[in-house]
Amino acid sequence: MASNPGEVRGYLFRLAAIAVCLLALAVVPAFVDPYSLRIVTGALMWAGLACAWNIVGGYAGYISFGHSAFFGIGAYTTAILMQSGIGMPFLATLLPSVVVAMIVAAIIGGPTMRLRGAYFAIATWAFAEMLIQLATILDVTGGTAGLSLPAYLNEFFFYYTMLAAAAASFLGVWYLIEYTRFGFRLKALRDHEPAAEAMGIRTNLVKVQAFALSAAITALFGSVFAYWTTYIDPHSVLGPDITDQMVVMVLLGGLGTIWGPALGAVVLWMTNRYIWSTFGDTVVYLPILGLIIAMVVLFLPNGLISLIVGRRRGRELISRILRKL
Repeated sequence: MASNPGEVRGYLFRLAAIAVCLLALAVVPAFVDPYSLRIVTGALMWAGLACAWNIVGGYAGYISFGHSAFFGIGAYTTAILMQSGIGMPFLATLLPSVVVAMIVAAIIGGPTMRLRGAYFAIATWAFAEMLIQLATILDVTGGTAGLSLPAYLNEFFFYYTMLAAAAASFLGVWYLIEYTRFGFRLKALRDHEPAAEAMGIRTNLVKVQAFALSAAITALFGSVFAYWTTYIDPHSVLGPDITDQMVVMVLLGGLGTIWGPALGAVVLWMTNRYIWSTFGDTVVYLPILGLIIAMVVLFLPNGLISLIVGRRRGRELISRILRKL
């Protein structure tokens, strides 16, 4: 924790800013229509998913292309447990969903986290593709027909559930990364793994722990998504586009930062919804997305969050952009 007066003031300021943001988000439903509330709910979900991927991609330094697997595990666990044969209430399914995802991540992470670079990315992608094929042929998952969940048409419930999940995810990750030995070890192995091992850090264990934590958060949002949409199929919860969006959101907002993924998620999701509402379901979203990514990589290599964190740095970045233009 903070030790000197300056650090204490900074810590308290961050807590106050977080409290103000949470209070503002808590009153959003009173000022927006149901359609807009649904869009904001989606933004909260993607912010949480980006936060989850950032643990592995941003802090551990491992680029995963298989995180949709854990989203699907959470969604299918909730859907299966809520079927008429079992009939568990939604909230009771959250813990099993998270636990199953963590166990699978620990089993998969043991061997795959020993790989590096493209080999790890390919291994995680292959795992996610395998799950899609399994979900397509297994009876318990409904096969290609998917599964329907009991409908609960209450947008306020899902908004506040998604808000609680996102807030818990960001605050939990913030604390773990910035104020615990786990966070220090994780950042140490990202910066220089051989040096971290030389200092006595059990890097393989730390990497698997990070992978399991990331999977747990991803599965949590998969569970909420399944109940929110009331129907899932293999491609809606295990499709590669889910992971792709997580990756782009983190890179857009700021890789390896606490709040960058949230910023990237909001910008990308709101852009997506605006284009969809204006032009319909069209591929025009793809070139616009490509342009946004290219601009960020060219002018803001540290992500959009670099414009906000530190006024001096923000002014320098803006000056650099103007010079290049």
